[in-house]
Amino acid sequence: MKRSAAEIIREYGPFPGVEAVHGVTYDGTHVWFASGDKLNSLDPANGRIARSLDVAAHAGTAFDGRHLFQIAEDRIQKIDAATGKVITTIRAPGGGGDSGLAWAEGSLWVGQYRERKIHQIDPDTGKVLRTIESKRFVTGVTWVDGELWHGTWEGEDSDIRRIDPDTGKVLEQLDLPAGTMVSGLESDGGDRLFCGGGEAGKLRAVRRPKRG
Repeated sequence: MKRSAAEIIREYGPFPGVEAVHGVTYDGTHVWFASGDKLNSLDPANGRIARSLDVAAHAGTAFDGRHLFQIAEDRIQKIDAATGKVITTIRAPGGGGDSGLAWAEGSLWVGQYRERKIHQIDPDTGKVLRTIESKRFVTGVTWVDGELWHGTWEGEDSDIRRIDPDTGKVLEQLDLPAGTMVSGLESDGGDRLFCGGGEAGKLRAVRRPKRG
């Protein structure tokens, strides 16, 4: 297992009226983050919030190219990104203990925080298709270039780890500085991993290591 210190490229926030950052996703231009009672769209170039949607936003966030998916307590809401309207909801697999959320290959991937699990679920029905066991609390999930990454947060320690999607074995670990929490995770499809900063009310961009 390869282990190194996380390289923080940029820090965003804190933001007015935002007490904590939960789920994080990326729509190709803007970073969306959940802050309890709103979903906020951040321009990563200038660090400003471009718009906010008034929806319950308690944990993980995902984007499928058209819709936002947002965990609200024990449900996952499907939201029209253009209008902010909630189209439908499904039950979250952790029944309220859910954390990270990601979209990949037609499925939603849901972190179950204290159970240390990641579930692949059907986005229409919520049916669990398979489950991956982790070794630490799961606080964010993302897929990029066939790699499965998830954030962790236990006590004062947080890291971002790449795991084998078949076995859950840790392949690579990026350690955050002590006291720097990861509460949500999403890739920009390139070399940046966007991380929620929990109760610090911040977002951070961490460099994804190059391959080869």
